[in-house]
Amino acid sequence: MPYLIDGHNLIAGLPDIRLDDPDDEAKLVNKLKSFVAGGGKKCSVVFDGGIPGGQSAMSNNAVKVTFAAAERSNADVIIKRRIQRARDAKYWIVVTSDHEVLNFASSRGLRTMTSSEFGRLLRSSGEDQIDLGEEIDPKISDDDLEHWLRQFGDEDEDNIADE
Repeated sequence: MPYLIDGHNLIAGLPDIRLDDPDDEAKLVNKLKSFVAGGGKKCSVVFDGGIPGGQSAMSNNAVKVTFAAAERSNADVIIKRRIQRARDAKYWIVVTSDHEVLNFASSRGLRTMTSSEFGRLLRSSGEDQIDLGEEIDPKISDDDLEHWLRQFGDEDEDNIADE
């Protein structure tokens, strides 16, 4: 059963990850990888505000990680698009705290779960006890930062590099 998850909504419902943590997305992805390990489950998690947007290198075969392009989209829009395109809707479970998205998913035949319900499922699955033996470094390198600043034509590029 694949899960389509609004990542920041889920983080807000977890007691051990904070939205103001700079590594919050990586920590959630690690939890999801532990959750799906050995269980034949799959997750697709969407986060708001990524640079540059699109599928992340944090993804693996069982957990697909996508960032909405900063200022051009958001997780809700991406999740709704995926719901509209779902061919096998009855197999998906949409996880979010956004009632509009939950209603949208239900109206199209997808099962739904609130972020707090899924958080309880994560805790009861013992996902914290599984060590995948890998760490994710969510930090962007100086070279990548400079590349994306050039791509988006940031006029303050020199000021940022000096900070």
